[in-house]
Amino acid sequence: MDARRHGQLLIAVNPGGLALPSLPPAPSIRLTDVATGQAARLAWVDVWQGNRRFTVVAAKMLVERERMLASYRMTLGAALAGGALLSFVLGWLISQRALRPVRLMAQQAAAVDVRRLQQNVAVKLTPAPLKETQELQQLGAALDQMLTRLADGFVQLSRFSEDLAHEMRTPLHNLMGHTEHALRKRRSVDDYEQLLASNLEEYERLARMIDSMLFLARSEQPASGVTLETIDLAELCTQLVDYFEGVAEERGISVVVHAAGELVADRALVRRALANLLANALRYGAAEGTVTIYTSADSGMVSIAVHNTGAPIPVVHLPHVFERFYRCDPARSQGGDSGGLGLAIVASIMHLHGGEARVESDDTGNRFTLLFPQSDGM
Repeated sequence: MDARRHGQLLIAVNPGGLALPSLPPAPSIRLTDVATGQAARLAWVDVWQGNRRFTVVAAKMLVERERMLASYRMTLGAALAGGALLSFVLGWLISQRALRPVRLMAQQAAAVDVRRLQQNVAVKLTPAPLKETQELQQLGAALDQMLTRLADGFVQLSRFSEDLAHEMRTPLHNLMGHTEHALRKRRSVDDYEQLLASNLEEYERLARMIDSMLFLARSEQPASGVTLETIDLAELCTQLVDYFEGVAEERGISVVVHAAGELVADRALVRRALANLLANALRYGAAEGTVTIYTSADSGMVSIAVHNTGAPIPVVHLPHVFERFYRCDPARSQGGDSGGLGLAIVASIMHLHGGEARVESDDTGNRFTLLFPQSDGM
């Protein structure tokens, strides 16, 4: 504390020896901080007694405040460092726990090969999964479904290879057997002509099979396309009935056509698909029965159906009739058939058109239906 009168020191209580700077007049209390060796805060006021002016000065040392702030800074720095370290450790632990399903999925996916296509990739997460882990479960389930489809496709491909080898082996064995039998001794010209005719049938069967396989292979290429044009369904069906007239008369089957309207599709492919269905109906339909071809259009779809009377297809065979080389009764294989590829070709043609081939069977017979989507762009 310091009191001055006209610049003369009257009272001084200054154990710290704080040097006071020159202070401007202060009719009211004023504050300021000084740092002349030691930090302090000054407060002064001018007091008048008559015509005499006194300056009263009070000072507060700021050492304790500086120590307190230094302690706060040290505590805050330690807290920030500890928090950062704790956040790093907790983040690492959480990430390890959260990414554990991903690592497990990666390990299980790495174990998948041709012999283990049924290997599950999805993992069970405990405790109750969060939103992120639910998404991982959805991803794992989608991968499992993909692997299931791949496994089914691989099994189908393996079965297709076996069926192909079997179907090609049969005519080759027939050719080899007939030729070996003919070479055992000298034959007459008529015998050799019969042998050549028999071999020609087997060659034609192989040629049809190879042509069908080439068509199926080309139809599965991504670049495969269709040439769209407007088709008169009545005209197309009538042409096909005329073509199969001889086969129908031979079996005593009457063919009835109820076709009308137009279809926007590839004429050659539609003709081939419908010809396969008609040939199949005439071959396996009941003798002296009826084959009916009828068309309809509804809700942007055009359907062409071929119905033949006869014994119904057993229910167990219905899901497989459009598979390659599949026969409901292998014993009914005939020399002029398509080698089990006719209906598979029909399904491929419908796939190219973005449509669908269906089969229904009941006591009235069997009905194969081709469904073509129709839109303004087709």
